[in-house]
Amino acid sequence: GKHRIVIPCLGHFKEEYEKVSKLYMNNKIRTTKYTLLNFLPRNLFEQFHRVANLYFLFLVILNWIPLVEAFQKEITMLPLVAVLTIIAVKDGLEDYSKYKMDKQINNLLTKVYSR
Repeated sequence: GKHRIVIPCLGHFKEEYEKVSKLYMNNKIRTTKYTLLNFLPRNLFEQFHRVANLYFLFLVILNWIPLVEAFQKEITMLPLVAVLTIIAVKDGLEDYSKYKMDKQINNLLTKVYSR
């Protein structure tokens, strides 16, 4: 299987360390759920897993059918858009605070035991 190579003294083995370290992932902590590119699609995907949001989406779609239209189309969309926006802003702020905490933890100085 796979094994790990630890090179404790960088002074004499710097070239070997640089060659070997390219093969492995870093050990940074990442607890965030979103990136800038996937925030909107992933957040909407998660929000439409809730039954209430699907119900309001069903009402919006139903209201676009002229035979069934009960209210103005825009008025039916307001509750759904408001809830989706508020939850997206909340999720974004929570994820950003996680990002800041991860960045702070990843930049901490550590002590390494060496003989």
